[in-house]
Amino acid sequence: MRLLNFYTSDGAVHLGAVQRGQVVDLTAAAGESSEFSSLSAWLRAGQSSRQRADEILSNGLTEGVPLGTLRHAALVGRGSRIFCVGLNYADHAAENNLPPPSSPIFFSKLPSVVIPHRAEIPLPAASDQVDYEAEMAVVLGKRADCVSEAEAVKCIAGYTIMNDVSARDLQRADKQWFRGKNCNGFGPLGPWLATADEVEDAANLEITLKLNGQVRQHSNTGQLVFAPATLISRLSQTLVLDPGDIISTGTPAGIGSKQVPPIFLKEGDQIEIEISGIGILQNAVGKRRER
Repeated sequence: MRLLNFYTSDGAVHLGAVQRGQVVDLTAAAGESSEFSSLSAWLRAGQSSRQRADEILSNGLTEGVPLGTLRHAALVGRGSRIFCVGLNYADHAAENNLPPPSSPIFFSKLPSVVIPHRAEIPLPAASDQVDYEAEMAVVLGKRADCVSEAEAVKCIAGYTIMNDVSARDLQRADKQWFRGKNCNGFGPLGPWLATADEVEDAANLEITLKLNGQVRQHSNTGQLVFAPATLISRLSQTLVLDPGDIISTGTPAGIGSKQVPPIFLKEGDQIEIEISGIGILQNAVGKRRER
C-alpha cells in the first residue's frame, strides 16, 4: 500500500490509500474510526488496522478521487519522533573531509517542522545558507526495544522520502546541529508511506535530487554506511522506538554547501527528490521570513 494524509474539502485530515492514480478515503470508508484518522494513528493501531485496510481496498466498493486533485497533509503527527543520521554515506563524509563514522551519528528533527509534498519551504530570517539533503526515511510499524538487526527488519512499516533541509551558517555558528536542522518547514516528508511489501529491495534504491531540473545528488541506498536495520537496532539499545517514529537515513554527496561556488536555496527554487520504488517528493522554496 501507499498511504498518505490529505485534506478534505472541509479542511479535515483523512488517511488515504493510493491506487492507480486514485486515492481511496480510508477514514470515510472505516466510518471515521479513530484507527483510520491519520497515518500515525493507523500505524499505532497495529495489525488489525492493516487487515481492515486490506479488506476495504480489496472489496472495490469505495471509489477514489484523482491523486492530482488532493492537497497533501503532513505525513506524521506531532506525537511521532524523527531521528536523523549524519555522514551515513561514505561519499558525503568524504566531501566533508571526514572518514565514515565507526558508529551511527544520531540527531533529532522536530515533528513540528514537517511539511507535506508540494508545500513551500520557508527561508528563515536568521540564515542565508539554506541547503538541501535527499534522504530515504524508514517508518516504524512496531515497538523496538533492544532489538537485534533481524528483529529490527520486522519493525519497519515502510519507507518514505525526507529532505533534511539545513541552515549551514547556523550549524557552524552553534557548533552543533539542532537549530540549523529545525527551522520552520525544514522537514519536507512524503509524498506517502510505501509499505515494506511495496519496496522490493530497500538496500538497492536509486536516490536522486534535482534542483531546478538539474541533478545535484545521485546515489544508491546500497552505499549507506549503516543500513536501516542497523540504525533501528543501535538506537533501540538506548531508547524505545514506537510505531510512527521515523529514522531518516542520511544524505549522499552533492550538498549545495560543498559545490564550487556553493549553491544555497533561494525563493522560487524547485526541489524534486526521487527514490526508486518509493516515489517523488516535490517542494518549492518560499519567501524569506521577515526579522
